[in-house]
Amino acid sequence: MKFSLSITQALFICLALLSCGESDSGESPEAKPNVIFILADDLGYGDLGFLGQQYIETPNIDRLAKEGMVFTRHYSGSPVCAPSRSALLTGLHTGHTPIRGNSEVQPEGQLPMTDSVQTISKIFQQAGYVTGAFGKWGLGMNGTSGEPIHQGFGQFYGYLCQRYAHRYYPAYLWENGQKVPMPGNDWTQRTTYAPDVIQEKTLEFIEQNKEKPFFLFMPIVTPHAELAAPDDEILQKYKTKFGDEKPHVAPPGGDYGPDMKISAYQSHPNPHAAFAAMVERIDVYVGEVLGKLEELGLAENTIIVFTSDNGAHREGGADPDFFDSNGSFRGYKRDLYEGGVHVPMIVKWPGKVKAGSSSDHVSAFWDWLPTFADILGEKAPAGIDGVSFLPSLVGEKKQTEHEYLYWEFHELGGRQAVLKDNWKLVKYQVTDSTKITLELFNLADDPSEQTDLAAQNPEKVSELDSLIRKSHLPNPVFGLFDN
Repeated sequence: MKFSLSITQALFICLALLSCGESDSGESPEAKPNVIFILADDLGYGDLGFLGQQYIETPNIDRLAKEGMVFTRHYSGSPVCAPSRSALLTGLHTGHTPIRGNSEVQPEGQLPMTDSVQTISKIFQQAGYVTGAFGKWGLGMNGTSGEPIHQGFGQFYGYLCQRYAHRYYPAYLWENGQKVPMPGNDWTQRTTYAPDVIQEKTLEFIEQNKEKPFFLFMPIVTPHAELAAPDDEILQKYKTKFGDEKPHVAPPGGDYGPDMKISAYQSHPNPHAAFAAMVERIDVYVGEVLGKLEELGLAENTIIVFTSDNGAHREGGADPDFFDSNGSFRGYKRDLYEGGVHVPMIVKWPGKVKAGSSSDHVSAFWDWLPTFADILGEKAPAGIDGVSFLPSLVGEKKQTEHEYLYWEFHELGGRQAVLKDNWKLVKYQVTDSTKITLELFNLADDPSEQTDLAAQNPEKVSELDSLIRKSHLPNPVFGLFDN
């Protein structure tokens, strides 16, 4: 049978063949990597198995460390929750970031972050990503400039108020600005463990967006006080391990009931077992995320970050000394010693980050915004404090280093600290000139900050103190150091 082609038909076939040839050549654009950022709450540097924890089992996080890169000198944005998250999202340290303390708003919420500031999540949205946050927010309530939708998150489920996140059996959570009742919970009855519900929603987000590039922010609530874990096989395992314990007895208002205070913490008959179970539950959540990615065929094109918002806490019956939660580091949550801000950090990125590797590059939460912008090919805003550590992630030698790192804390008389070239100056009681203390440590020789070298090095103290003074910009709300 004879047939003929028109010129138009012939051109169409040629173009189709050329198109196929381009696809086969391997020159098609690389798929955008999904990003999952897991942020534990008050998890100490020593609370994880791969970093020396002897009591608590964390096999999934340990696996993550083996499959990714461990940063041995990563620092949180602050020694407490809200300013640490603000520094993370904005690329600005606590001398510049909008939220510099845990400023409460009644009856629910914290001071809202301004919606004019650039954030990591907005950068992901600009790059065409679906964005979601699941867990604890603490940067502004529903109806304010700080609510997640105004900060670059298309979906949110969890606690908007970090004070309400003290309670693991709340009467409700928030989903995209709407209250969602927790079945069986009414501030007196405890039926539904909220972190488990949040985890279910997290896995749903991955499932629903498996065909799109997504940025998933997981600010997990645990192991922040209160001590509370479901009475399941995990808790039973640690009850057996620790045996009879001295119960933690809450002060008035701590226990669920008609006189309960939202901001307080409940009693627990097995405080060590409960804390260990809470940490292992984080590990279970991490394992479920890894399993979901593998099930959906997303594991090879997903960046996973795991870290903590600050050092280990001592509230609500928690016992960081028993668990050696901060390892060799001095201090706890609210301290600007290493124990308050030196946090675990793992990055897994198959094909880009070398499995089983580590980096001693000095980095901090405010570096994440420029790093993600670098990964996405987006422009980071001018004037931020962060430095992209993408070169360190992918094994390149040309890594820009910080001149110094800076922190400030607006409670307990005011605290500031600066780290430069392994020299760290810690300044306490800042608001009272008659009580100011200046301690100087050489972290290269003394990472545990046991030996104060201030008296022997007055010039170094003066140099670092001048950096502290120039690093704080006045703030109309957080004006503790503005005088």
